Amino acid sequence: MDILVIGSTNTDMVVKTKKLPAPGETILGGDFFMNPGGKGANQAVAAARLGGNVTFVTKVGNDLFGKQAIEHFKDENIDTQFCMIDSVNPSGVALITVDSKSENCIVVASGSNSNLLPADLEPAKEQIAKSDILLMQLETPLSTVIYAAEYAHKSGQKVILNPAPACDLPNELFKNLYLITPNETEASLLTNIEVKDIETATQAAHALQIMGVSNVIITMGSKGALLVTEDEIVFIPAEKVVAVDTTAAGDVFNGAIAVALAKNISLRDAVIFANKAAAISVTRMGAQLSAPYKNEIE
Repeated sequence: MDILVIGSTNTDMVVKTKKLPAPGETILGGDFFMNPGGKGANQAVAAARLGGNVTFVTKVGNDLFGKQAIEHFKDENIDTQFCMIDSVNPSGVALITVDSKSENCIVVASGSNSNLLPADLEPAKEQIAKSDILLMQLETPLSTVIYAAEYAHKSGQKVILNPAPACDLPNELFKNLYLITPNETEASLLTNIEVKDIETATQAAHALQIMGVSNVIITMGSKGALLVTEDEIVFIPAEKVVAVDTTAAGDVFNGAIAVALAKNISLRDAVIFANKAAAISVTRMGAQLSAPYKNEIE
């Protein structure tokens, strides 16, 4: 069963330091890490590791970061035929400083991610039409997301949108979605309902259904996830683990949901599967590097 992921690719550059610098201040930091990131890439890698047959549509710069990213995707058994090289913009990067209290400041230069345009999807339209699942996020232009969702929906595919980072979405997009997967903050921004517990999460999910999407999963961190469909409302608790790094837990969750649905697993069982995958990921450091493999879930 084929999964197509359209989304962003970044390289995360992290420096750990005792304190965050004040404006104009230079300080000496400690450890430096360079990790593969970007929500689209994180979700593509997670889905591939969990047994999905994944094709990734992304755009990277004609630079070292872009070339390393594509080689990394190949190593993860991801189909890279639609990983495009941007001849103008550099690859996306995130500059992250983390202090001794785990507070951080992050600056993202989207680079080529912001240049993944609807026209770039033309070569991939046949693949979109034959894929069982289309998974997207919001770190690429909204126009591209809208275009892909409409085309996939008309082709009879299930479209999953992880609306992160949250922004205002047009009504035309919701009707083309099979499933939307916001976290509490994103659900609050999309619906103007403050999500703070299961009751308010249910209200927000119903609001999203009124906007046009049939199925809603609101992820609630260590508490679990709320599934609301036309037929059921069920809260599925998270697996209990000792977390060391929650980076990309949501991306692992979404990749796992895509894999489960591609195998025609019910939404309820898909959430259980995704909760297990996300739980394993938070026990490890890093984004893509923390994504578990299929055998670890089993």
